[in-house]
Amino acid sequence: MPTPEKTSLSRIVAAGRELLEESGQQGLTMQGVAQRVGVRAPSLYKHVSNRAALLSAVAVATVEDLLARLEATDGSLEELARCYRRFAEARPEGFRLLNSSYAPPEALARAAGPVLRTSAELVGERETLEAARLLTSWLTGFIGMELNGAFRLGGDIDRAFEYGLGAMRRALTRHQQPPAG
Repeated sequence: MPTPEKTSLSRIVAAGRELLEESGQQGLTMQGVAQRVGVRAPSLYKHVSNRAALLSAVAVATVEDLLARLEATDGSLEELARCYRRFAEARPEGFRLLNSSYAPPEALARAAGPVLRTSAELVGERETLEAARLLTSWLTGFIGMELNGAFRLGGDIDRAFEYGLGAMRRALTRHQQPPAG
């Protein structure tokens, strides 16, 4: 009779997400995860082939978490943006992992769904992708700077974020295109 598994991929990924938030990408190691789930590191290789695969699995779970949060909003530009920011505040290392090469493009494409839908509503079908990229790049840059403490001139960062959101809405709705056809 085979020996029962002492861990699972879902436990490994959950432990990896915890360790990532505590220690960053450099601290997310096979040994560290093995200790968390109560096995020896070689046992992890039954579930993930190497550290890169572990980081990728953690990134996929992080994307799925973000997507669930985005889909729980009302879908407005403002609520999607605020949700993304709250996600980054709650999981800063996960946010950083999403912007790394470990995040599989197909997982990121799933998470883009709510942003693409909102962008289409704002600018029309022809410029949906461009609008989504503009919004995502502004959000990612702003939030990344905030997480890194790069806003050093003082002032209210929350107010600046809301100002940017208002400017983003005005810019996108000003450039609405009539439906193709």
